[in-house]
Amino acid sequence: MNVFFDIQHLYYLPQYLPVKNALEKNGVNCHFFLYNQKELQKVLIKSVEQEKLSYTLVEDCDEARELYLHKKPHWIIFGNAFNGLKKINAFTKTALMQHGIGPKSCYYDVSKSDITYRFVEGQHRLKRLQNLFPNKVFVDTGYAKLDPLIKQTSRCINLLDLGLDPTKKTILYAPTYYPSSIECLPDNFPSLVAQYNLILKPHFFSLIKNKYKKHQKVFKHWNTYNNVYVCSIEETSIIPFMGVADLLFSDASSTLFEFTALNKPAIWCDFYKVRWSYRGIFKWRLNNRLDDDLKYFGKVACKTTNVKQLIHEISNQLTHPDLKEAERIAMTELLTGTVDGKCSERIANFITSEI
Repeated sequence: MNVFFDIQHLYYLPQYLPVKNALEKNGVNCHFFLYNQKELQKVLIKSVEQEKLSYTLVEDCDEARELYLHKKPHWIIFGNAFNGLKKINAFTKTALMQHGIGPKSCYYDVSKSDITYRFVEGQHRLKRLQNLFPNKVFVDTGYAKLDPLIKQTSRCINLLDLGLDPTKKTILYAPTYYPSSIECLPDNFPSLVAQYNLILKPHFFSLIKNKYKKHQKVFKHWNTYNNVYVCSIEETSIIPFMGVADLLFSDASSTLFEFTALNKPAIWCDFYKVRWSYRGIFKWRLNNRLDDDLKYFGKVACKTTNVKQLIHEISNQLTHPDLKEAERIAMTELLTGTVDGKCSERIANFITSEI
């Protein structure tokens, strides 16, 4: 059996590696199709070769589509919407594993594409998707990205190797690229949390896109503080950093759902730097970008609306990590599904049983 993975962006990769590993244990041949990115080509190739992946580089979706038509694999797993699959669906089964589980409306919109199957996380998402797209097949498998943490097979981080103090608590900041809280935090923010190690894991786009130069300026400045480690573009997976962190804070990012699924405390930064084209009479654009699932952030994480509250809650949540434990557990089952380290196995079993 041959299974292809279509990876439009390198940061999708951590979601699919556990599934690849589970499939290979069942004797399945896995091959990755990745898209050339001139400014990131060296990083791209280094990452896939470190993982010892069988891969093909393509220029765009048109080239990938032609290869899929020619090679006719048993399955293709996509990380995002992919159209023009009607001919391919005639001889290949297609499935979507959305690359994140955040509250952006695109989580649901991507199922408008021609992909037939979708592996989803929890009954809440399953029921919403079934109501929206009754002719498609949705399978509640849970979120495979977390499997390595649950099974304790992910890479272990040594704080000393990061230049940090292992006697301190470690807080992880994982902002998304837009809408983001990055520009709302002061330049001296690391000094305001000097009693902690601060690991900054930016979104991939914040690190590479010219429109986010201001983000990159913040990262460079914060990296001058002794208590800060800024993850590089080569460090594509947040999973090892989640493993070492005592607390996460973030904005409109799926990392809040991911981290609290580990039953660790998190803080929601409900304050963002918004472009003028998303303000005032144009606020509807921001509302359209975000989904109603945003409200669940306040259930799994402590909501803050400014920097002063954030500083206070970092201390409070670290001192009392069980404050929202009951809500975290309930919301995890609803929004992330079963967290048992076997999500990738369920996906692999479904794939191999459907041929």
